[in-house]
Amino acid sequence: MIRRTILEWETIRYGEAPDEIPAHAADRIAAIATASPLAGRGGGGVLEHGRNRLRARGVVGVIAAAGCALEILPKIDFPGEHGAEMTGRIRRRLVHMLAVALDLKIDAGQITALDWQRETLLEILIRLFSEKLVDAVRQGMPRRYVEHADDLPVLRGRLDVTRQFTALAAEPSRLACRYDALTADVALNRIMKAAVARLMRIARNANNQRRLHELAFAYADIAAVPISALRWDEVVLDRTNSRWRELINLARLLLGERFQTTSAGSSSGFSLLFEMNTLFEEYVARMLKRALADTNLRVVSQGGRLYCLETDDRRGLFQTRPDILVKRGGEIVQIIDTKWKRIASRVDDPKQGVSQGDVYQMMAYGQLYRCDRLTLLYPYHSAITRTDGIHAAHKVNGMDRWLEMATVDVSRSDMLCERLRAIASPASAMVADDAQSIIPAWPAFKANL
Repeated sequence: MIRRTILEWETIRYGEAPDEIPAHAADRIAAIATASPLAGRGGGGVLEHGRNRLRARGVVGVIAAAGCALEILPKIDFPGEHGAEMTGRIRRRLVHMLAVALDLKIDAGQITALDWQRETLLEILIRLFSEKLVDAVRQGMPRRYVEHADDLPVLRGRLDVTRQFTALAAEPSRLACRYDALTADVALNRIMKAAVARLMRIARNANNQRRLHELAFAYADIAAVPISALRWDEVVLDRTNSRWRELINLARLLLGERFQTTSAGSSSGFSLLFEMNTLFEEYVARMLKRALADTNLRVVSQGGRLYCLETDDRRGLFQTRPDILVKRGGEIVQIIDTKWKRIASRVDDPKQGVSQGDVYQMMAYGQLYRCDRLTLLYPYHSAITRTDGIHAAHKVNGMDRWLEMATVDVSRSDMLCERLRAIASPASAMVADDAQSIIPAWPAFKANL
């Protein structure tokens, strides 16, 4: 099995060396990547398939084909670490981001036991899912009373009078019965069975395969339903089966219902992919909610939905959906737009690599939502000389509105809530010390917020 790991936007050359990939394996992997909906119209949204190398783009995850697999991880800096140790730390942070975004609880024991340095992201997710599912099944599968209709020799439940005196009028020995029966063949268990069946085909780790085969035996009496026909809307979670909530979220992840898409092209293979822009946005929004939970501020993700234009008949055109709105009561006090890309580290660059389109978008948000504080939030990286937090703020020309550039260090979950709380509170001491040299009339700026 040929297995390689690279970071997003990195390249891997064709060859037989440990840091290269054979050309035939690269062709197979590129074919699977092109089949993914995340590949876009031109087919290059996941990988750039060159003549002598593959180049990853802003999508992370695992792409596997016959006899080979390519793992793409996000660029997250851990100063002083290299090789397998750094790769393991990145996998750990990526799983943490997924856990936050999907409301998963992964206890410290599970985190310590996982083989972060040697297993791929996919095998780690399969292990988390299979271990949690084994524990849940041992406590008992969820069951529900489901209504049945059957023609029986004795009455069970209640009599279906209409059917009895029409279809069974000539068969008085049979009774048209309608009754409730307790069964485990319900939507939740069918989803679990579908997830187990899919993972059995793609798991390579021996322990994962063993657990999945045990689970397949436990779900033998549950109906096999195609993934496209699963009834997610029929899943009922209440206090009696709330422990299954995390498993449902993990199943959505592994069956292609959330950030990634799992697909197979004409070649034999699959892809489990995540757009880092989307994941970063969801992760920051949920962590910011935690950070501001004890304040009078409220976080709204993908809210607003105001239109930029209005037609003569008052129909809206070009709807907006800011990543994060921070509200105090009914007032929007801050708009945060997350961008999973690295800003420039040069102090003498006033734009810091911020794109003109992003600035225009934020100015439109400020005007539509009547908000005077706009924040572009990027991931922190080690080349930036300042600490994470607000790096710069600029006054929008001709109005009392400010656009900030800020970063947050996703490599440290212990400080993340504190940093996000500081970004939402400009008067905090966490604001960059050199902000006064960047922003004219800094005291007045703070007073206006």
